[in-house]
Amino acid sequence: MNDLPEDDTRIRLSDEVAEALHAGTPVVALESTIISHGLPHPRNLETAHAIETVVRENGSVPATVALLDGVIQVGLEDSDLDRIATSGDVAKVSLRDIGWVLARGGPGATTVAATMFAAHRAGIRVFATGGIGGVHRGDSGDVSADLTALGTLPVAVVCAGAKAILDLPRTLEHLETLGVPVIGQGTDVFPEFWTRGTDLPVTIRADDTAETASILRAHWSTGLTTGAVVAVPVPAENEADPGVVEEAVNLGLTEAAARGVSGSAVTPFLLAHIAESTTGASIDTNVALVLNNATTAGRIAAELASPAYQA
Repeated sequence: MNDLPEDDTRIRLSDEVAEALHAGTPVVALESTIISHGLPHPRNLETAHAIETVVRENGSVPATVALLDGVIQVGLEDSDLDRIATSGDVAKVSLRDIGWVLARGGPGATTVAATMFAAHRAGIRVFATGGIGGVHRGDSGDVSADLTALGTLPVAVVCAGAKAILDLPRTLEHLETLGVPVIGQGTDVFPEFWTRGTDLPVTIRADDTAETASILRAHWSTGLTTGAVVAVPVPAENEADPGVVEEAVNLGLTEAAARGVSGSAVTPFLLAHIAESTTGASIDTNVALVLNNATTAGRIAAELASPAYQA
């Protein structure tokens, strides 16, 4: 079952997702790079199932996105999740990669940008992830396509801010330039992925998911076509030590430069390095924050789907 136009043969909705969208049931999009590149096996598969479960527990239908057998699949079966989690040849897919991965027919795991694209095409307004990409440290000019997607696709990205491996002040400046609001979910400061943040301000604070849904509805009701960042701090009990994280990031960046790691390979390299440096503690924090984000996203999607927010 698929409510997309008949000529849109490259995007396929699972029956559950298509039926939910047709009925007006809230749906939350989920990325798949956390499964293929973000966590080790079997933690990745366990986490993928857990994320989908908490979305359901909070009133929404999960729609994990991946490229499989020449199509963008929105909503995965258990066998699909297992394939993404265990295959050794899963491509990391951003916007530029969608065409060639589809053409070759191989499996591909979607980043924030690619998941936003698929969500928008499917008619899904809310997307949960760990952290967004952004402006990289240094003067390389490396800027994540996640920011391009946020500036052009009307999807709310529920996340723990941006990954602390990035230049966070410049990332926020870039979002401002693109016209992307950063809504602090119960916070006045921008979360820094493994930590709850320091002194970087968000655009506006919302103290509950109903208020966040109201802001999102008002934003899009004007005709604005940009996305929004809903920044959710990692739970306090799961927060990593900021000093330990910063030291691990700096060492990881030095090691990546020494090995010639660049481009899209930098983030997974640094995540693996930080996990090793923190004896796995960063992985526990990563899992905790993404589950917290999925909980929040499920509630926001449910609020947006309620009669009070219908146009």
